[in-house]
Amino acid sequence: MPIVKYPRTVEPLWNEWDRKAQKCGLRHTIYAVNRDHYTGEWLDNLKHGKGTQTWKSTGAIYNGDWKFGKRDGYGTYSIPDPVTKEYKKVYSGWWKNDKKCGYGIKFYSDMEYYEGEWSGGKRSGWGRMYYKDGSIYEGQWLEDQHSGQGMLRLTNENRYEGTWKDGKKHGLGKFFYLNKGQLFEGFWVADIPKCGTMIDFGREEAPTPTQYPIPKVTLLGNLTFATAFFSMSEEGFIKCS
Repeated sequence: MPIVKYPRTVEPLWNEWDRKAQKCGLRHTIYAVNRDHYTGEWLDNLKHGKGTQTWKSTGAIYNGDWKFGKRDGYGTYSIPDPVTKEYKKVYSGWWKNDKKCGYGIKFYSDMEYYEGEWSGGKRSGWGRMYYKDGSIYEGQWLEDQHSGQGMLRLTNENRYEGTWKDGKKHGLGKFFYLNKGQLFEGFWVADIPKCGTMIDFGREEAPTPTQYPIPKVTLLGNLTFATAFFSMSEEGFIKCS
């Protein structure tokens, strides 16, 4: 009786290659066409879990958590110094959907950095900014700008405490002129003090006090003499009422 032989089905090679190309779990370094490369964990061909990404064009490195192909979780972003070629940390903190989100520290330079809350890649929430000129802002932020309650301390120890809007003093606030021994308290609009009161404050301990103290409130008959209302600036003051 004749035996019928059926040809063996041969799976195309591309099927095997495609299976091997599917990235899931921990993998060795994978290179992109532009020579960017990633070493770490994958899920369904997406970076997912712990991993390190290097961008060839800039030399920047991100090391941390990934979620479905995007930086998500805790991670550190660093760039090489153009002179020494050593890596310098730029941001260390939390990410969400490939943007800074949550608590983190960003270094703008060796002398300037921010530590605090982020949202959508911008400083938002509570945070403290150290500026390269030595001044420090501590308070609330919104969309990368001072917004809400905050304090700005200058290098000469003078400081402003009060409300901010769009990065400027706006609303009720106090400015302590500790170098002169005076305190201005009033209302500000777009960084300009409109009206308020100026009194002596620690004038005896001030390094460069004003020549004459501000007269105190006194009563004379039925008339009341009170501290004048002024519009202040760094250079001086202008009487407004």
